[in-house]
Amino acid sequence: MPHIPLESHLPGITGLLEYRQDSAKPIRELTQILLRGESTLTEGERELIATLVSSRNQCVFCTTAHTAAADILLGESQTCEMVKKDFETAPVSEKMKALLSIAAATQEGGKKVTDSKIERAKNAGATDREIHDTVLIAALFCLYNKYVDGMASTTPTEPAFYQKLGERITTNGYNRVPSIYEQLKKEVV
Repeated sequence: MPHIPLESHLPGITGLLEYRQDSAKPIRELTQILLRGESTLTEGERELIATLVSSRNQCVFCTTAHTAAADILLGESQTCEMVKKDFETAPVSEKMKALLSIAAATQEGGKKVTDSKIERAKNAGATDREIHDTVLIAALFCLYNKYVDGMASTTPTEPAFYQKLGERITTNGYNRVPSIYEQLKKEVV
């Protein structure tokens, strides 16, 4: 049960962002830029970073939501599961393994991002911007994970919910779409 009254038809981060739309707006905009904006990393790769961090933070809502989004963007479900178990043996590029290592270090603490991790990423072909964005995505998802769990936001258990959420994320990105909120309300009533 959430620590504050939230709209029951908006579980997880969605209800929290709706609760404080003024503070949600810049967070949503940053998320949209980082995960859906121009980048040399694919949207699927960026969702893998969000998934790994959320998984390591044990945030069930965010892990399941971003796994669904990553699976849709990647067109399969094996890679995401392997990344969560052990990204070093997952079927991703060496550059992506190095970036996931940076994301994992960021999740543990900013000072865990060492020169050797940065060097590994650069040697694997990562650009300065890719390194920057990896750290920022990881830090942002630490915020989201702590926000969702710290407010005890509702976490649905039905896989179908997350499949639909993954489809909304991959179709609409992270911007607030008022018509979706109204549709969700009607589905609950």
